Amino acid sequence: MLVSHILQSKADDRVATALPSVTVADAARMLSERRIGTLVISRDDRTIDGIVSERDIVRQLGKAGAECLHQPVSDIMTTKLVTCTRQMRADEVLAQMTEGRFRHMPVLDEGALVALISLGDVVKARLSEVSMEKDALEGMIRGH
Repeated sequence: MLVSHILQSKADDRVATALPSVTVADAARMLSERRIGTLVISRDDRTIDGIVSERDIVRQLGKAGAECLHQPVSDIMTTKLVTCTRQMRADEVLAQMTEGRFRHMPVLDEGALVALISLGDVVKARLSEVSMEKDALEGMIRGH
């Protein structure tokens, strides 16, 4: 299964973005209000400056205390990103997420941000794929 197939099955393919100057407190508020785990940090909604996640915020709170809430997200965001394209296979994406211990991966098309895929999206797609394979094998065994 390709990333493009997973994106087609997502109910909402919009990517939540924020400017690098947004405060950590505002980023936390955006994550909470939208019930999401990650914001892509971008100055133009096409290029990626970084990603800030719930984990990034919690780690910074633990390290610097509540004062960090006034910092810009650019101070705490992850900038060394692993990305994928629509043509990548889901198992490749799953392996990269597992190895890198992250849950969200930007999807790029010719260098521009087009989507964000989550570990949950990939796992759900793989489970669906395995279920279909199981049904097909059972049908073959039964002679249908």
